[in-house]
Amino acid sequence: MSGIDYNALAADYAAHRQIHPGVLQALREGSGITRASRVLEVGCGTGNYIVRMAELTGCDCHSIDPSDQMLQVAHRRTSAVSFTNARAEALPVAPHSCDLVFSVDVIHHVGDTAAHFRSALRALRPGGHLCTVTDSEWIIRNRQPLSQYFPETVEVELRRYPAIGRLRAEMAGAGFTAITEQLVEFPYRLTDIAPYRAKAYSALHLITAQAFERGLARMEHDLLNGHIACNSRYALLWASRAGGSG
Repeated sequence: MSGIDYNALAADYAAHRQIHPGVLQALREGSGITRASRVLEVGCGTGNYIVRMAELTGCDCHSIDPSDQMLQVAHRRTSAVSFTNARAEALPVAPHSCDLVFSVDVIHHVGDTAAHFRSALRALRPGGHLCTVTDSEWIIRNRQPLSQYFPETVEVELRRYPAIGRLRAEMAGAGFTAITEQLVEFPYRLTDIAPYRAKAYSALHLITAQAFERGLARMEHDLLNGHIACNSRYALLWASRAGGSG
């Protein structure tokens, strides 16, 4: 991964990054979690998803992230979630202790994705679920508005994001079963481009200043019409830990 300082981005992420409604709904409905479940989010950032999961379900919620600044922001939001500085390749939980392990837009930051999936399998109880929320090549090429206004991000992101086929193969290699893919969408109207001005999306730190300014100028021009039509999409890779002691 490039040398982006995510500690320095914590405030912008907290201010501008929002929960994707389709992802949140899918995590709740697809995993079958209840108040008695134990959930671990990998790469929680400032805590948007795990905090909301705790609020909605009342289950035992834990999360990890390698950024101290992100975790400090997350910790200030709630005392109902356990936040730990750790990495995805070595999840700091007891074997067979979790019902759901999930990550949202994080897998491209993981240095050894196969090691992460092995660690996730170890963390899950028999019958537990893994959900890796990421972007496919098609999603990256058709992002609205990111790829539309900043086309230079496309090749940058295709180099960063692991291919869906590779992730599925690594999940299977780790021992996961019932591997499936789900697409979620959220159409919306963008009326404030402050998150783009603040570069609250990491790809904007990886293109030239000229490309960034060109895209921002196009967004500002199109906003004169009142809004920009957008559609936020994610690919959810679901997998299960088979029953038995494994």
